[in-house]
Amino acid sequence: MRRCLSIWSVAAILAAAPLVAGAAEDPLKICLDEDRPPLSVHRKGKPDAGFDVLLARAVAERLRRPLAIQWFESRLDEDSSPQLEANALLSDGRCSLVGGYALTQDSLVVPGMKTARLPDFAGATRDDRRRRVPLGMLAPSQPYIYSPMTVVLGPKARGRKIGDIGDLAGLRLVIESGSLGDAVLMSFDKGRLIDSITHLVPGRDDLLGALQRGDHDATLIDLARFDAHRAAHPDTAITASGYYYPIGANRGYVGLASDGALIEAVNKALGQLAADGKIAEFGKQAGLTYLPPREPAILGDVWTQIIQR
Repeated sequence: MRRCLSIWSVAAILAAAPLVAGAAEDPLKICLDEDRPPLSVHRKGKPDAGFDVLLARAVAERLRRPLAIQWFESRLDEDSSPQLEANALLSDGRCSLVGGYALTQDSLVVPGMKTARLPDFAGATRDDRRRRVPLGMLAPSQPYIYSPMTVVLGPKARGRKIGDIGDLAGLRLVIESGSLGDAVLMSFDKGRLIDSITHLVPGRDDLLGALQRGDHDATLIDLARFDAHRAAHPDTAITASGYYYPIGANRGYVGLASDGALIEAVNKALGQLAADGKIAEFGKQAGLTYLPPREPAILGDVWTQIIQR
């Protein structure tokens, strides 16, 4: 009887072996924004590119799994919610991770609604665009890049020394309505800069184009966005001030809280890649101004911090 049990156990292990191998070969599905250069770019007929693409490939390789990128399109308007879009994609099983996610407390709280619509994504059907998805709880990975806002100067302000937001006094400022930069400029020193600010509609007006033409003198935007503009327009008259607003957010992956084992494995992979200098190298390859993550790993109440400054 003991021999029969032993033979059965070996047979069971051998039978299960292909299942374990098959699980290891399941693709690591990561959702990336198709139009966020130099972080992630997906263009028909061109190779996928960007910092997050390079990093996703390296993470998948460390986990010994093939990579499958689910491309999606995030709207740039006042009504869009990156938190709800990411949650809907994850909760619908479109991917297990969303890359390039801003790690703030308010972006990781329990959703204020039970369902949300999916953003437009590659392969979406008409029904996908109509239905609402029950939402889950989000859980972050460790951060892999620091993403600050920076002051960018137009041609007429070229060479202006900027060491603080107060140094923008006297300049013609332009900002997108509802953005974090808008909150910073409007609330600075009890509204001292308000009369110098022109507001543009995100997704409709060309912020950097207006700055390039000399219609305005300065703006406050995400550093990666300026990197993208500089790469697309090597001869641009817009210049970096070198000033970074002191309140910035780290970026990392976000998944569902129910998928803790994956988050743990990804954290291990990110730690190894950072120690090997690979993450900084990916930033350089993508034309991104790479800044390593900073404390706190997850930014607190952004709006309160801005108003209190």
